Amino acid sequence: MSTYPRRQVLGTAVGVTAAAALPLASATDAHAAQPLDAQPLGAPAAQWVPVPDPLPVPLDALFDNDAIDSASARGGDFDGSGYTFPGEELPAGPVEVDGIPFLFPSSAAGAKNNIVAMGQRVELPGGRYLSAVFLTAGSYGNASGNATVHYADGSTTTAGLGGADWYAAGGSLSAPYRYTPDGTKDEHSVGIGTSEVWLDPQREAVAITLPVTNPAKANTTSLHVFALSLQPAAQGRALVLRDARSTNSLLESTGAQSVEATVVNAGTVAVLARDAVSVSVDVPGARTVEPARVRRLDPGEQARVRVGIRNRAGTAPGTTRDGSVTVTGRGSRVTAKNSRLTLGTADYQPTESSLSGHQAPYWFNGAKFGIFIHWGVYSVPAWSPVGKQYAEWYWNSLQDPSDAVYAYHREKYGEDFAYDDFIPQFTAKRFDPRAWVELFRDAGAQYHVLTSKHHEGFALWDTKVSDRNSVKLGPRRDLVKELFEASRRYTPELHRGLYFSMPEFFNPDNPWMGHAPRNPYTLEPVPYTGYTAGKDFVKDYQAPQMLELIEGYDPEVIWCDIGGANDSLHVLAEYFNHAKNRARPIDVTVNNRSGIGFHDFTTPEYTTYDNTVVAKWEASRGLDPFSYGYNQATPDDAYMTAEEVVHSLVDIVSKNGNFLLDIGPRADGTIPEIMQTRLRETGRWLRTNGEAIYDTTYWSRTAQLGEDLRFTVRPDEAFYIHSLVRPGAKLTVEAPVPVRSGDKVTMLGHDRPLTWAVRNGALVIDVPEAARKAGRYAWVFKVDWRS
Repeated sequence: MSTYPRRQVLGTAVGVTAAAALPLASATDAHAAQPLDAQPLGAPAAQWVPVPDPLPVPLDALFDNDAIDSASARGGDFDGSGYTFPGEELPAGPVEVDGIPFLFPSSAAGAKNNIVAMGQRVELPGGRYLSAVFLTAGSYGNASGNATVHYADGSTTTAGLGGADWYAAGGSLSAPYRYTPDGTKDEHSVGIGTSEVWLDPQREAVAITLPVTNPAKANTTSLHVFALSLQPAAQGRALVLRDARSTNSLLESTGAQSVEATVVNAGTVAVLARDAVSVSVDVPGARTVEPARVRRLDPGEQARVRVGIRNRAGTAPGTTRDGSVTVTGRGSRVTAKNSRLTLGTADYQPTESSLSGHQAPYWFNGAKFGIFIHWGVYSVPAWSPVGKQYAEWYWNSLQDPSDAVYAYHREKYGEDFAYDDFIPQFTAKRFDPRAWVELFRDAGAQYHVLTSKHHEGFALWDTKVSDRNSVKLGPRRDLVKELFEASRRYTPELHRGLYFSMPEFFNPDNPWMGHAPRNPYTLEPVPYTGYTAGKDFVKDYQAPQMLELIEGYDPEVIWCDIGGANDSLHVLAEYFNHAKNRARPIDVTVNNRSGIGFHDFTTPEYTTYDNTVVAKWEASRGLDPFSYGYNQATPDDAYMTAEEVVHSLVDIVSKNGNFLLDIGPRADGTIPEIMQTRLRETGRWLRTNGEAIYDTTYWSRTAQLGEDLRFTVRPDEAFYIHSLVRPGAKLTVEAPVPVRSGDKVTMLGHDRPLTWAVRNGALVIDVPEAARKAGRYAWVFKVDWRS
């Protein structure tokens, strides 16, 4: 793995952490509460009421930081180090972001244009609102804190407000570069995203107090607020449609092209199956073949829906047309949104704009849990200081006389023992690919990602552009082929992916570390075994290797690392075209480390996000305390426990992430027993609780409540409450849980109905001792909407 700065797509949804709920129920009855829908079941159908437009709130009076410069006007300082956003790439004035109108501040020279969150009070136009949506960014890391919503009656609610690090590739509002302190361009994307805070529409909101973070200064994390827009609540039965757009994704059920939109219940009445809410698309040149249905949406809740369309005869793939996405319910039109739609998917071109039509596949969004495998020549020495550095970086660590690896290698192997002398010891003689993939399946993983080539430059497949590979050297086997063939044969339900390092530590034609291989003690040159120098690193080597993997192995994930010199525009266009034009098309995906701005998902490592990030992301880490490759020095009791794995998985999934958990096999191909044990323990938990993980989505109100509760949603079916600690006799959830009379509450693994009530805005569940004993690691409570 790399320590390359993470690039993340911005866009967060943050909700209440301690709030008075909507009046979902007021009963004290032990079994149930009163319905959300105050209208008797037999009453005539009520009409849909209009939803007020979002209300941008000017923040000019509170702006205290200048984050935006231009080539001709300098003077800003966003982060305390003199870096700024480029005004030429950002709007000024009215702008729509994620379907919501904002007033974006001026980028005029010397103008203040954002608030550094330090507890300022933002006065609101008095009214009843569903949510407050901010444009935010973090400087020097992801920034977050608690905001306080003030109501006219003197009450308050507390909510999380965050901003992802601006140093990002893409974002709701993004720029392809930033200005350095001396006014030059730093060719790296930066961005601003949305962060949503839930407000109680039953009370008149009058102000929001921002979190207290830090002043904008170097190496200090600060939250910056650029704009605010309020979504007023409607009184009655009401829906609003946001962010309707065509995608290049296909629906798994029919193979139809997907048009996505967000449906928000902006009223005070629950949407139920009997309301027959449906979403369809009306556009010349295509027809709706799979409308989206919304069968349950409580007040304040939102659902991302997918409508399937197909081109009519004569409409070429890639045709753009003006159309509309329409919501109907109770036999009438509820709302609609006009949108410019692209009909069908033309072949991808090697441009950022063409690739930007791609997104993470639906299978990837639903998979949630994958296994990362770091295996290579570094698995032979397999040593680094425990919990301090990556063992797979052994060769690079060896170059530094102050690094512990430098002294360790000299004492154990001698100064004349080159790194490449480990290659014959990388034997894979006990590699059993069937056992590997069956272990991954038993762990509950939905996909696996093998390091096809790490920074050491040793390829695990039969590459034709270099002999530095596992077929010509070491194992004398095509390890990628063997793993993929076993996976397709024995665990066809798993998706297969490959990691690929874009640069190599000491490749003589493009040494990432600045020099070709050398003896770290004498500094004399040593061979780069199997490699013939004199190539154009990108055109003759890197890009051809990536294409070999794409065309010869059909990976569904390409997990690039580091970035740097590349031809990724051409390679990824070929990747996507190859996948969609196969006799049996597959949905593929790529991360954010291929060296270009485009990506499908972001990849924080050994860390996660504090709040929900709407743009798809995947956190990775090893079972080892700080290594992806096997570290023989790590004792068994230092590895993650199964409880820690489960807690990480639940936390990540609740915030819209996937968890790619890494193992490091030994050089002979065996997986350490402690790793196998942890995976199997995780799998046992998932066999009971997987329905609350796989194919779920985040709760738009909040990802978590305090340290111990997390939430996930299975659209139209169920709401899940994850307790990371063993509950007591009663579980109290002080959040607006979407529950109503007639809903059944159970605990997974116990499955007998539990008594519950909503009291003073909190859901209270009685948890018998038998249920508490049935759980382990995380106790999952299910609100079954289908009952």
